[in-house]
Amino acid sequence: MQMPTGRMAREGQFSFNGTWNNEYHWYSISLQVMPWLEASIRYTLVQDLLYSGDPDFSDDNELADKGIDFKVRLLKESRYIPEVSLGFRDFGGTGLFDGEFLAATKRFGPLDATVGIGWGYLGQSGNISNPMCSIADRFCTRPQGFSGNGGQFDADRWFTGPASIYAGIEYQTPFQPLSIKVEYDTNDYSQDAPVVRGRADMTQHIPVNFGLVYKHQDWAHLRMSYERGDTFTAGLTLTTNFNDLYATWLDEPEPELRPNGSNKTTDYSRLAQDLYDVAGYKVSHIELEQDTLVVVAEQSKYRDRTKARYRASTVIANHSPESIKSYHIIETKESLAVTQAEIDRQSYLAYKTQQSLDADFSQGETSYPVSRRTGLSEYEEIDRFDYAFSPQLVQSFGSAESFYLYSIGVNAEASFWLTRNLQASGSLYLNLIDNYDKFNYIAPPDGTDVPRVRTLFRAYVDESALRMNNLQLTWFEDFGDNWFFQGYGGYLETMFAGVGAEVLYRPINASWAIGADFNFIAQRDPESWFGVFEDSRQFSEADQRYYNVVDKGTTSFLTAYYMPQWSWLDDTLLKVGAGEFLAGDIGARIDFSKQFDSGVIAGVFASITDLTPEEYGEGSFTKGFYISVPFDVMTVKPSGNRASFSWQPITRDGGRCSSASINCST
Repeated sequence: MQMPTGRMAREGQFSFNGTWNNEYHWYSISLQVMPWLEASIRYTLVQDLLYSGDPDFSDDNELADKGIDFKVRLLKESRYIPEVSLGFRDFGGTGLFDGEFLAATKRFGPLDATVGIGWGYLGQSGNISNPMCSIADRFCTRPQGFSGNGGQFDADRWFTGPASIYAGIEYQTPFQPLSIKVEYDTNDYSQDAPVVRGRADMTQHIPVNFGLVYKHQDWAHLRMSYERGDTFTAGLTLTTNFNDLYATWLDEPEPELRPNGSNKTTDYSRLAQDLYDVAGYKVSHIELEQDTLVVVAEQSKYRDRTKARYRASTVIANHSPESIKSYHIIETKESLAVTQAEIDRQSYLAYKTQQSLDADFSQGETSYPVSRRTGLSEYEEIDRFDYAFSPQLVQSFGSAESFYLYSIGVNAEASFWLTRNLQASGSLYLNLIDNYDKFNYIAPPDGTDVPRVRTLFRAYVDESALRMNNLQLTWFEDFGDNWFFQGYGGYLETMFAGVGAEVLYRPINASWAIGADFNFIAQRDPESWFGVFEDSRQFSEADQRYYNVVDKGTTSFLTAYYMPQWSWLDDTLLKVGAGEFLAGDIGARIDFSKQFDSGVIAGVFASITDLTPEEYGEGSFTKGFYISVPFDVMTVKPSGNRASFSWQPITRDGGRCSSASINCST
């Protein structure tokens, strides 16, 4: 209901939540990122309050407040100790619903009891003196007013103003799907937006709320509550766990071991075909180096590379003579050799035939830096042409013009290798349906000269249903010793053309890497497939004033990648980049992601630049959240492809990157 507990869900638990009553419609997604960390993104639609007083700007759309909530576990529940958590509501939001809490929850048989102290939105009733006042007088009064632009981390408000002790009990009934909740609500609702900004009557007749939760299996929770003595609230939660998402595949059966005889000739064409069918390796080269067989290939099927190499080892053993003592599998990506694994034949056979009870496939597998190949070529097949069709969704939530802006279409991609290192590639996008015609952010506020590097997106969507997103040449180079390079030029993305280069140093088996990129760019003219803006000043007929674009510019980044080795940050990746963004603003971009057992990746990002909150506009700085889901948890076939879903609270121009570079995604 309204008051938070100290309880944490299982790691990987993901939920979509909707809650509705007369004053508010709440929508949120929550993720248990770590056993000790829960994060939520929340939208609150305030009923009967308009987004703005200008109907030409936001029409009759309701006020949509955006916020981020998170909770950190301080103590894990044990026999005598409750689960204790510290939480923040509306972190970095507008301040409409911000609050802090410290909660302790303990289970007693079918009862789950919570006692907590709340500040801000959670402590409006002020039933105790704020204990933080004993530290400093500034904690006694909470700053008044709301943050107009939102998005700022206003630490001066934390743990200030009225404080209240709250409590609640959840009872698990003998009827397993049903539980009953009762809580003491310490928000008196006197400062809620419908009361302060509108004329709503949210009088709290009694400070006790009552609720029922009905759990339909493990994936749906129906909620009903009676709050404030006069308000009915309904809710629905859809939930799953990212650690438990697995599909049953209709895959090629694992081959039986039938080793080739010592005198038989190897059919390398057949070997290459079997490696593709059974292990998902698209083979470009097969070489012999004395008693070693080397396979150079790109993995197109299995995310689990150990599984792919194990299946490949069986195929190679069935095709190669006994004189071959080891197999080297060099995996490539865009013609670059990125990993090399050596499988010892005898160790593999011992595991496959169960000659030893403690035999393990990994014992005979070694990874090391890719070395220069010196063997005799036995097979070469370069697949020069490739193409693909994929759906594409571009979306934005919480804009003034419409709560949900979207563009749905089909992307057609094609590539052709002109040489072993040089690739020509391009893509066409067919827009099927969108509502970006509602997006009427015409020009930045007066006095702001930030180029419209992303807010001009409507022009690119509206101008033509069919557009060329990309057309470029790319040179890929492997310098050896873990150094990789790409240079590119052309129409790099929907909104920008240019030339650039990127270099990456990635030591094998290391937890870190570092890369750098530099790009000369020009913003594309939305009225032409091949044209670019020739003047940085453009005139808006609709708004009758000028705005800036990037006719000539640069963007560059130095980016560090690190996979933390601490147990409390298992399976995470931190990316920190510093440099110049598309609009010419200077700053840093931070990206932190977590990969769960199923392969689902969830991450957050933020860009902090030298733009002031006033120059940036609503939101104050760029930030967002994304989820990357492997196709093969949703299909019956193994696949290395992914579906990505991203969220940004609002589209603005500061802190934005070019999609031409792999280390700084738009």
